[in-house]
Amino acid sequence: MGTALIVLAAGRGTRMNSDLPKVLHEIGQSPLLHHAMAAGMALEPSRLIVVAGHGAEAVERAATDFDEGIVTVRQETQDGTGHAVMQARAALDGFSGDAIVLYGDTPFIRPETLEAMLAARGRADVVVLGFEAADPGRYGRLVTQGDRLERIVEFKDADDATRAITLCNSGVIAADRETLFSLLDRVTNDNASGEYYLTDIVGLAREAGLTAEVVRCDEAETLGINTRAELAAAEAAFQSRRRLEAMEDGVTLLAPETVTFARDTVVGRDTVIEPNVVFGPNVTIESGAKIRAFSHLEGCHVSRGATVGPFARLRPGAELAEDVHVGNFVEIKNAQVGTGAKVNHLTYLGDADIGAGTNIGAGTITCNYDGVFKHRTTIGRDAFIGSNTMLVAPVTLGDGAMTATGTVVTHNVPAGDMAVGRAKQTNKPGFATRFFEKLRAAKAAKSKGE
Repeated sequence: MGTALIVLAAGRGTRMNSDLPKVLHEIGQSPLLHHAMAAGMALEPSRLIVVAGHGAEAVERAATDFDEGIVTVRQETQDGTGHAVMQARAALDGFSGDAIVLYGDTPFIRPETLEAMLAARGRADVVVLGFEAADPGRYGRLVTQGDRLERIVEFKDADDATRAITLCNSGVIAADRETLFSLLDRVTNDNASGEYYLTDIVGLAREAGLTAEVVRCDEAETLGINTRAELAAAEAAFQSRRRLEAMEDGVTLLAPETVTFARDTVVGRDTVIEPNVVFGPNVTIESGAKIRAFSHLEGCHVSRGATVGPFARLRPGAELAEDVHVGNFVEIKNAQVGTGAKVNHLTYLGDADIGAGTNIGAGTITCNYDGVFKHRTTIGRDAFIGSNTMLVAPVTLGDGAMTATGTVVTHNVPAGDMAVGRAKQTNKPGFATRFFEKLRAAKAAKSKGE
């Protein structure tokens, strides 16, 4: 027996006032949907189904970008959460085990909480995730008798006594697959919204003599995103938590409130991160690195002892080996930089392989794009690239090669050779004096004419 996850991601999100499906708005530079899926994936589910609806094609692309093995189904008309879960029925044919229903706009459910729900399934047929709300507002209420959950009442359908209950419904439910769908078969839309509520299965389960239980979590885990203000608050909560986790893991943040993490950022212990650093998706920083102020990193790997910045940009495919130095106003994209190499300032390295110990001078550019294709530059070990060198790819420089300052390299440079490719300098005696005298006279004459 395994576990199946059903992630509901069909809603329009009208209050976001956006053309983008609600679940594709981002926290930590990843869609809300990915956060919900990541929590569920910690359970190592044997099936994962995403129910799409509004903006279905974009939601389905985002789901499969996260994991190609995910199954997507559609809810063509948004007739409630119970109706949405029913769309996953065919995708779970032949599956035997527990199913957990999650929500694509609820990004902070912890894996430990989901594990607690699975453990509770050993005691109850249906398990609901609940929380004590500081302000219950319009949440559905969990009606209990002792340790038993009797029913869930939506706010619209609740009387005053029920609305006084502070134990609220998160919407997350776990049940055996067969139990889940047999109960959903009996759900009707006889309610204030005219929708098929997933929550109705609790009352139906109790009527059938089945047991139901509540697993409680902190209210912060159940935060759902419905407005731009809530999205901003969720981003702030996410960043605060990630910064604290980083410091607890042995990372030094000199100004924690200015560092921005992505959902999947990995930073090793004893790394120092200076102020105003932004991590985009898919960044790994090994232990003992230093990321200096105002740097932006995405899709890159930085090895032990490397230094990046200040004001550096590492783009996807940047691979820095141990003890590499990348300085101010350097951009690196799809390039491997070998151990101990230095790229200290004002340089662009794109589609390149840089050997260990090589020094890249200021103003160096790999000219990698011809307007249609990208071409690669290869530089060997212990090379010296003079300032203001243009490397017109495809081109290869051997070990120990060097270029003279201001050189345009258009042919391969063998190991140990120096390339000089610049126009011959010619001095014209007295030209500058005569030239400026002529210009000043013309300017004076023009002023008199006016």
